[in-house]
Amino acid sequence: MSPSSSPSPGGYHERLTPAWWVWLVAAGFAGSFGVVLSRVDATAALVVTVVVLVLVVVALVRTTAVVAVDPELFVAGRARLPVGYVGGVEALDAEAMRRARSVELDARAYLCLRGWVAGGVRVRLDDPQDDTPYWLVSTRRPERLAAALESARLGHRRV
Repeated sequence: MSPSSSPSPGGYHERLTPAWWVWLVAAGFAGSFGVVLSRVDATAALVVTVVVLVLVVVALVRTTAVVAVDPELFVAGRARLPVGYVGGVEALDAEAMRRARSVELDARAYLCLRGWVAGGVRVRLDDPQDDTPYWLVSTRRPERLAAALESARLGHRRV
C-alpha cells in the first residue's frame, strides 16, 4: 500500500502498512497450524487456521505505525514531538538507513522502525531537557517527510 500525503502545506501522513510479503508469511504461518492438525481432524484444522489467521491480521493492523506531520506536531508511532523541538532532519535512503539502524545507532535514540520499509529519516532533537539525541523513523518517502518536517519546523520558529 502506498502512503498518502495530506493536502495541507507542510503536512504529511503515512501508514507503515506491512508489505505484500508480510501478509504472505502471515498466511503461511496460519496455514502451518492447519497442516499440523489436518491429520487429526480436518474441521479443527480449518477452524484453527482461520482463527490464527484472524489473530495475526489483527495484530499486524493494530501495530501499523502512523507517521504524520502537522504545523505543531510530529507523530511517529505512539510518540509525539512538538515541532519546536525538531533540530534538524536528514532523509535516509535504504543504505543510509541500514547503517543508521546498525553501526551508527545511538542506544538513546527513539526508534520507530519497520523492517519492510527501506528508507527513513533521522530527526535530531533540540531539547536540553531530553537525553534522546534523535528519532530514527521508517518511511517510504524520506525526502517528502523531511521536507514536511523542515517546513513545519521553520514555520513554527517564525511565530
